[in-house]
Amino acid sequence: MNDKFEGTIKMIGEKQTISEKFSKREFVVSSLDDKYPQLISFQLVNDKCDLVNNLKIGDGVAVSYNLRGREWTSPSGELKYFNTLEAWSISLTNLKPISDEVNDDLPF
Repeated sequence: MNDKFEGTIKMIGEKQTISEKFSKREFVVSSLDDKYPQLISFQLVNDKCDLVNNLKIGDGVAVSYNLRGREWTSPSGELKYFNTLEAWSISLTNLKPISDEVNDDLPF
């Protein structure tokens, strides 16, 4: 299952090496909804971790991703379920963040 989400970069995390064969990196994209923007967390894995190297906060992006789900049993025996949005492609767009801040650098 895959889909696409557009918005602006809100946060880019550091690459985390989990094991010799697995690394991950998280980033957050803010939707362009001006009333109730959604902050969506995506995960990059292994060779895809470098996809955000040239991005900066505020960049408009379109993220292609797969929805992943898994089951995990805690040490106490409790069964839990997790979802991950695993990004596999990111392209720059000319989207701009919506802001309600007043522009105070007017010359008058």
